[in-house]
Amino acid sequence: MTSLLDRLWDSHLVYSQEGRPDILYIDRHLVHEVTSNQAFEGLRAAGRRLRRPDLTCGVIDHSIPTDDRTRPLKDKVAEAQLAALERNRKEFGFQVFFGDTDPRQGVIHVCMPEQGLVLPGHSVVCGDSHTATHGAMGALAFGIGTSEVEHVLATQTLPQRKPAAMAVTVAGKIPPAAGAKDLILRIINMVGVGGGAGHAIEYRGEAIRALSMESRLTLCNMAIECGARMGLVAPDDVTFAYLEGRPYAPKGEDFRRAVGRWRELRSDDGHEFDKETTLDVSRLAPRITWGTNPAQNVPATGHVPSLESFKTVGERRAAERALAYQKLEEGVRLEDVTVDYVFIGSCTNGRYEDLSEAARVFRSRKVRKGVTVLVVPGSGPVKRRAEKEGLDRIFRHAGCEWREPGCSMCLAMNPDAVPPGNRCVSTSNRNFEGRQGRLAMTHLASPATAAACAVAGRITNVRNLRRFI
Repeated sequence: MTSLLDRLWDSHLVYSQEGRPDILYIDRHLVHEVTSNQAFEGLRAAGRRLRRPDLTCGVIDHSIPTDDRTRPLKDKVAEAQLAALERNRKEFGFQVFFGDTDPRQGVIHVCMPEQGLVLPGHSVVCGDSHTATHGAMGALAFGIGTSEVEHVLATQTLPQRKPAAMAVTVAGKIPPAAGAKDLILRIINMVGVGGGAGHAIEYRGEAIRALSMESRLTLCNMAIECGARMGLVAPDDVTFAYLEGRPYAPKGEDFRRAVGRWRELRSDDGHEFDKETTLDVSRLAPRITWGTNPAQNVPATGHVPSLESFKTVGERRAAERALAYQKLEEGVRLEDVTVDYVFIGSCTNGRYEDLSEAARVFRSRKVRKGVTVLVVPGSGPVKRRAEKEGLDRIFRHAGCEWREPGCSMCLAMNPDAVPPGNRCVSTSNRNFEGRQGRLAMTHLASPATAAACAVAGRITNVRNLRRFI
């Protein structure tokens, strides 16, 4: 019996020796302005060239402002990062590059699948932990460090130890108002921040098959948040329909032949995984984090847990520290917690489906006075489609700021940051201390829940709003 992980791994195996990491061939290497420039400098110092310029794909996303993009940028560090990647592209000649004026520019884990640059069966790496996103395509995708980035640039291979295989089987039908973000928060809450450590998680079951491609990308994006090396979904008709017609995807007969190969990318029936978890989502509710790691979440109608409810000393200490940072107390009803900022975007929830979900909540409603809302599309094509469909007008009429594509408020490496002491409901993937700005407090939620919080001015369950669907 063979797993999806086995098939992907074995098809990229260049060399294997017992007791040493395997050597994998890399089909796509994704680079951006924050984690790649140092690796290019290493090539330059060693007098090496880029091994496969046609397989290195670059984009500007982390440092780019989402409002005024006049060059040179006001932020000198950001300008230096952008300029360095532009120089590296020119010198080393990688062929795919979405710069600040390119209409395809966007968050790296949004625009690469969107362009058909990541395909089922590919091996994909990037100096970014959320590279796990691309596993939703049935690809072997994971983040790497700077020295590893340089190794791939120079050789198009990578030494890597194979992770164990973990299955998360999801049964039932997700109820209205809940979605992929609520599902992955529930999974992380259930297995813990270390529950997937050393594993590749394959998401399976009827609920997963019912998800759209964009929802599957959200699911795999946050596999890393429970410690997993990567997330995987076996490709199916949903995947193939998403890819057909994409600019870099195969065309015509080539596409039909590729689909035949891609259908083989699955785990055999009866395969025994190293670790297995099951979940029924028939009663899944919209969820939101209360603490400073993604596992610290409850239904949006819930309360902050008591410290006594945690089983280990380590969990209790982590919860105690989280409550101190978040300025919350045990037993507090989350729907009594007021909100200062709302961020809708990121590589987790910046796709068209996510914006559409938020727009349904904002339609005929206004943002509560005192709340600042940034809506940041994940890519240029997402932005243009949203504008064509009138979503931008809904957001603006509600009182939101409609921005240009970029990572934005997800990680505050650009002008979009939450001020110290302010509380933000965010559709991004991490609620760590200082993630959205120094002393900023973050609550992770779905686009629908985030929009509902903006309207209410406090944490709320989107189901409290009528006509949310």
